[in-house]
Parts: sequence; C-alpha cells; structure tokens
Amino acid sequence: MWSVLRLVLSLALLDPTGASELSLRSVPEQRVLTPGGDRLGYAPVAAPHTSDHRLSGVLLSRDPVTGGTVLCGGSVIRSKSRSLVLTAAHCLHDKGRTLKRVTFLPGYEEGRPPFGAWRAVRTWVPDRWRSEPYSPELLPYDVGLVGVARGRRPLEDVTGRGLRTLRTRRGTSLGGLELLGYPAGRHYPGTELYHCVGDAVEAISREPGLLVTRNCHAPAGASGGPALYGDLVAGVVSSSSPLHDQSGFTVLARLGGGTFNQMLTRSDRWMRRHRPA
Repeated sequence: MWSVLRLVLSLALLDPTGASELSLRSVPEQRVLTPGGDRLGYAPVAAPHTSDHRLSGVLLSRDPVTGGTVLCGGSVIRSKSRSLVLTAAHCLHDKGRTLKRVTFLPGYEEGRPPFGAWRAVRTWVPDRWRSEPYSPELLPYDVGLVGVARGRRPLEDVTGRGLRTLRTRRGTSLGGLELLGYPAGRHYPGTELYHCVGDAVEAISREPGLLVTRNCHAPAGASGGPALYGDLVAGVVSSSSPLHDQSGFTVLARLGGGTFNQMLTRSDRWMRRHRPA
C-alpha cells in the first residue's frame, strides 16, 4: 500500500518537449512483455498498421508563453458527433495555460498523415484540472477531449469508426494493455508509432482512479496516447517516473466515473450543434 502511494507522490508529468534519458534500462528485462521491447518496454508497431492502430495519431500544439511546439499522442474515440479525439489533459492545458493551435494527425507514420491534419475547434479538460494547482491528486483527471474539423466530413468518416471506451471502476486491474504513442528524443524519431504491452493495477487515488504499469516506462512524447484493452480504450498515458529510475513505471488516467462521462457528453453535444454545414 505505502509503496504504491510513494510512487504516485513521486510522479512527474511527461515533458512532451524534453529529450529522453535512455542510458540505463529502467524496465528490468524480465518485466518487458512487449516482443522486441527496448529498455523502456517499447517497440515499433509493425506495418501495416491495424485499424485500431491507425486511429492513433500525433497531437501538436503550441505553448503561448514559450512559443514551443508540444508533441503528444491522441486517438479517435467513437461518438455521435464522429469528431472527437481523446488525449491527456496536460496536452491541452499545462502549467496554468491553455495550449494553442491544437492539431491532430491521425494515423501518422514516418512523417506522413494519411488522413490529413485536423484542427481543433474546441478542447475540454476537467474543471478541476484547469482551476486547481497541479498536484498528484489531480492525476486521475488528466484526460482531455478535442473536437476537430477538416472540411465538412466528420473525422470518423475518414478514419473509420473510433475506439469504444472501456469505463472501469476504481480498483479494477487490467492485464495485457497495449500503450500506443509517438515517443520523441534520444533513440526515438517522434514520427513512428510505438507500443508497449503492460499489466496494470490500481494506484491509491481519488475517484475515478489510476492505473499503474511496471512493464512500460513512457518516454517524452508518449503522453496522451491510448491504453488499449483489446479493441477498447481503457485509459490515457498520463505520467511516468523519471527516466533515470531503474524501476520505472507509467501511470494511466482511467476512463470512468462521472467526470469523464459528463465531459464526453458535453463535448459530443457541442460538436453536434457546431458541425460545419
């Protein structure tokens, strides 16, 4: 109990613009479940990508203060508006400021967005993520949604049906999750889809709960990527321990509870009302 609590309290949000420190293995070899997984447990996704993998993509934004580009992951989720992207809240609102020029590139691979670039028309994060100063207690709410547009066609008309969400309750453990993302920095190109297979258990946290996997140690750029449970998305890559940690771990914001459900309903309704004619 206390060891998990200490892990949660030591978390640092992934810095999407930082360089990965990969001089040491941070996931012990016996814990790597991904075939061909590297020292962080990650391996490139073999081509051709499946339909589920092609629903993931790169999410780009701009920090209005520093002017820097922020790189995260995102995924198309199934909705009535057919134009919503799931990501981490800190990929949309970070350090007390809303990131600008958010753009989603679904299916991105080797510098090419096969489905084009989709601009954000609006973003949503939980109210407490926007209003409260950062603390580990906020990590269960590190989930965000992006409404996108590109011409008159909805996103899912171009990419195919989005991922269905698996809304689990706090305390639920999930085995065989597949984390997807576009890691960037040393040894990673930032343009190629990587995955990591991990078993996740509940961390001590507020509702709706957090998942922690010790089989994957997410590097910079992996924030916001989906955690797949079969063909469902069960969570979002939120945070990791420092990359020099030789017993590294990754935290996933679970999809569940009233906060996410209400945000999804609100964003989907808004996008249906404001769909380009």
